[in-house]
Amino acid sequence: MRSTASSCLLGAFRSLKIAPTSTTRPSIIPSAATASRVTAGQQNVRLFSASASMAGNWLEPQLDRKKKMMKGRPRVPTGGSTKGTTVVWGDYGLRMIDHHRRISAQQLKLAEDTIKARLRGQKYRLYKRVCCNVGVFVSGNEIRMGKGKGSFDHWAARVAVNQVVLELRGMIHEQVVRDALRLAGNKLPGQWEFVKKGEPPVVGITKLDGITLEDLKRPRRKVSAETLQPIPPPTEASEGNRTPLDLP
Repeated sequence: MRSTASSCLLGAFRSLKIAPTSTTRPSIIPSAATASRVTAGQQNVRLFSASASMAGNWLEPQLDRKKKMMKGRPRVPTGGSTKGTTVVWGDYGLRMIDHHRRISAQQLKLAEDTIKARLRGQKYRLYKRVCCNVGVFVSGNEIRMGKGKGSFDHWAARVAVNQVVLELRGMIHEQVVRDALRLAGNKLPGQWEFVKKGEPPVVGITKLDGITLEDLKRPRRKVSAETLQPIPPPTEASEGNRTPLDLP
């Protein structure tokens, strides 16, 4: 019995052959074509990142509240810059037209809620062009002068004149968007206007409608004296033809 088993085992070992490359086992190293296909397929795939995503909030920044901030003034671009005066991402926008001011985060949040309530059930997207990154510190009532700046009260944003604050895009009729932005402007301090994408930008308080920046930077043209014409004096009626004002 042992001889039969040993002979069978010896025959099995003799039948085995050692080949330089195995045909049944796949190769671990991929070929050039496979590597190119894998690389082309992973171009549009976001790589894994262990760092947490920073989810920002436009109404409350990630700043230290204990750091005192100056009141400051909004920067009005009067030197030729048109940044923030046109609609960029959306189709319609809400733009300030009267005067620069500081708007609190509570007022901006109320305007956003007003738009969401008016457009409830519609397909749209709202873009915010400002960020409340200015801390407002207030002292209590009936406190003497001095004794520090006060404690933190709320966040605010500096909004310059002719700056777009909110933008909207979606499958909504223009009149409905006008009504929604009108209601939002009523909740905010100041005067606001409805603007559409493609409207001319504004430099300071001058709209570039038919005027270029080169025309604004060009010095004033000198008018020759030959082209000037004197203004004729106004013709006054004689005193005899005038009706007294005290008569009935």
